Amino acid sequence: MSYQDKISNPSQLGGIETSILDNGQAKGVRIAWFNTGSGLRFKVVIDRGLDIADAAFNQHNLTWISHNGISSPQPFSDKGIDWLRTFHGGLLTTCGLSHVGGPESDDFGTRGVHGHISNIPAEIESIIQPDPLRGKMDMSITGIVKESRIFGFNLELRRTISATLGKAEIRIHDEVINRGNMPAPLMLLYHFNFGFPLVDEGTKILWEGAWEPRFGKEKAKIFNQGNNFKTCPAPIKDHNGSGEEVVFIDPSTNESGDCVCGLQNDNIGLGLEIHFNKNQLPTLTNWQHWGKNEYVTGIEPGTNFPIGQAQARAENSLIFLAPDEVKVFDVTLKIR
Repeated sequence: MSYQDKISNPSQLGGIETSILDNGQAKGVRIAWFNTGSGLRFKVVIDRGLDIADAAFNQHNLTWISHNGISSPQPFSDKGIDWLRTFHGGLLTTCGLSHVGGPESDDFGTRGVHGHISNIPAEIESIIQPDPLRGKMDMSITGIVKESRIFGFNLELRRTISATLGKAEIRIHDEVINRGNMPAPLMLLYHFNFGFPLVDEGTKILWEGAWEPRFGKEKAKIFNQGNNFKTCPAPIKDHNGSGEEVVFIDPSTNESGDCVCGLQNDNIGLGLEIHFNKNQLPTLTNWQHWGKNEYVTGIEPGTNFPIGQAQARAENSLIFLAPDEVKVFDVTLKIR
């Protein structure tokens, strides 16, 4: 099927539409809707670290959205578990940039759940629309998110989210630079959150590699040898409230040295793959929370497991960026 000589405006095929939400907790939040023209549509939340909230392929939702939904950024919700009040779930909530894990306090400071970055608005650098009549099929949004303070660390995330007309995939390209004048700790976790109907009873959770339950095998109820923990179950009563389990994975690589993980729901003929480079993101976390009406699994590549800055420092796994140093991260999601 050819579109030549048949369209007046590229938006007939797809593109990016920006707007501002005007109701409830999300009032005033800037967003950018991507339409790839392939059946894949997703919402970038500009004011929440350029994270991704809603995403759907054809008639099927891909993501888990928390009871909160999108809310306006709360830059000072960085104490204790305050982060949970603003956690909208969505396809991607970025965790970091200097801490991922639970709340903690030590000689180096006090840190709340999963850091600051998802509660910081982005400064838009560019929005590039597709122009199929000129052979330009790519679309993208690029923005700068700054996690900084005087007398402290100054990390900057330059994020580009891109897609191509006719392709059911999302590309995330991140550059983290230390804009400060002293070495800065770096911890980054891509908290991908998947929900019904992609996630349903019988959906396969796809990852390979050596694994260990977060709190040890003796305390694990799901992540035990012999248990089918890679198949999504019915809602679990024990997961109502704060019930959950987490497994830490040393992901296997393919022939190209990349890691591939994801989900496959054969009942609706829908699957999703996450591609990332192990040299950039050496860890993978699988979060399973099967509560009633809070039915979600997270698949989360990262620089570290969500163990917190203090434990990473003690284990000598905490990354430090020198002044002006840049680290690059690439993650691609593909519908199959």
